[in-house]
Amino acid sequence: ARASGKVGIILAGQNGPGVTNLVTGIAQAHKAFSPVISIAGDISSDQAGKDSFQEIDQQKLFEPITKKTWTINKINEIPKIISNAFKLVLSQRNGPVHINFPRNILSKTYNFKNFKKHKQSIITIASREDISKTIDLLIKSSKAVIVAGGGIKNTKGDKEVISIAKKLNIPIVTSAGHGDALSSAENLYAGQMGPRGNIVATNLVRKADVILALGTRLGFNSTFFSYENLNKKALIIQVDIEPSSLGRYFPIALGICADSKNFAKQLYKRLSKIKNLKKTKIWTKNFLKEKKIYLKRREDEANFINPIQPTALFKILRETLPSNSIITLDAGTLCLQATDQLNYSGPKSLFTPLDFGLVGFSFACGLGVKLAKPNSKVISLMGDGGFGMTISELSTAVEYKINTITIVMNNKSWGAEKAYQRDYYNKRYIGSEIKSPPFHKIAELYGAVGFHVKKINELKNIIRKALKCNKPVVINIEVDPNAIYSFRKDSFKHREK
Repeated sequence: ARASGKVGIILAGQNGPGVTNLVTGIAQAHKAFSPVISIAGDISSDQAGKDSFQEIDQQKLFEPITKKTWTINKINEIPKIISNAFKLVLSQRNGPVHINFPRNILSKTYNFKNFKKHKQSIITIASREDISKTIDLLIKSSKAVIVAGGGIKNTKGDKEVISIAKKLNIPIVTSAGHGDALSSAENLYAGQMGPRGNIVATNLVRKADVILALGTRLGFNSTFFSYENLNKKALIIQVDIEPSSLGRYFPIALGICADSKNFAKQLYKRLSKIKNLKKTKIWTKNFLKEKKIYLKRREDEANFINPIQPTALFKILRETLPSNSIITLDAGTLCLQATDQLNYSGPKSLFTPLDFGLVGFSFACGLGVKLAKPNSKVISLMGDGGFGMTISELSTAVEYKINTITIVMNNKSWGAEKAYQRDYYNKRYIGSEIKSPPFHKIAELYGAVGFHVKKINELKNIIRKALKCNKPVVINIEVDPNAIYSFRKDSFKHREK
């Protein structure tokens, strides 16, 4: 659903355990604003509340993690509810809905004559006054920056954003998890902002006097809700299709409820009519200099020793993967490090768990992305812990010929937990080390292709082989267990000396 922009349908079938197995995935869809309709069986209506076999209150279970949850009580309600479900998942900001079908409803027959197709909501636009106020703030600024979020990525509004940036000669950053909102090749693009972004992009929002936030909530992963990651004195212009997002986490100078791509079109059109438009010079010149230094350092830091270092692995991926590859990332420190180490071709070439931080996400996500984009090379990066959670989906991949490449960065640990225990708990390791089976051999047993990489000089050739395979591929890479990094230092400030 995220890759195609169309509604995704999932049938849980069985009530009880069949439905509870959906919860984590639907919660992930909720946090990622994915347009998903989940449909589940339920116990017969007359058995509700009687401790029936596999009974659970499915209505209450899904209400907190969906835009809406329905339980069908009358068979003639089905067309209306399904039509409303399609409309709701695609309205305003996308998100999942859930429908429960009790057994007594499913056992009946009915002739549905009238079934009205859902109508998509009207996309909002900004007022002329709001555009004028935005231009006024931007022209008066000497250190403006654009923050492009999921609202730009999902509507493919990158060209519109770049046009504005070039018109004003100001830099662009993206919110966390949306590093592909623009092509990495764009000169004015700095990368992802915030505690999990790169230092150049992060410093831009720390120092900016005006922040034009397009299609982003400025949420937790981008800011940690802290002015350590955002200039407290900056005037924020926030544009979002969801009114509740405006000024929710930070006070704003101007809040505009509109589709961010349409807003960018409107803004550029008005800017184009201004003669002798003032362009930012020193701020952007310094940014471009810092960006050049950062990219050079990223290349120079690649350490080609054994055991394999993440910096060398990421450099090889940058050099070897086709430029139009689609990357899916898992949660965990190695994947978080990978986010700004890789290059992206533009909107919808990067998929991450976003705010839910779901471990085990990447491999399964890659299968969905490949089905939506069958002609694209899909590469899924995972840790060994995360891959162990969803390895059984290899049977799905093989059966349906979903030929993704899964790179398991195997450091024999839960990297985040081990890093925290190393850095803040005097190396008292508890439950942070993992013993896994040989993933490459398991892949072969399922009927996929498996590769095992122990030395860094083997990697480039194996990735090239994997790209030519016409089967699902798993590359099991032995990564240095000591090359781990603590991301959430803010959580442990009370332990810092």
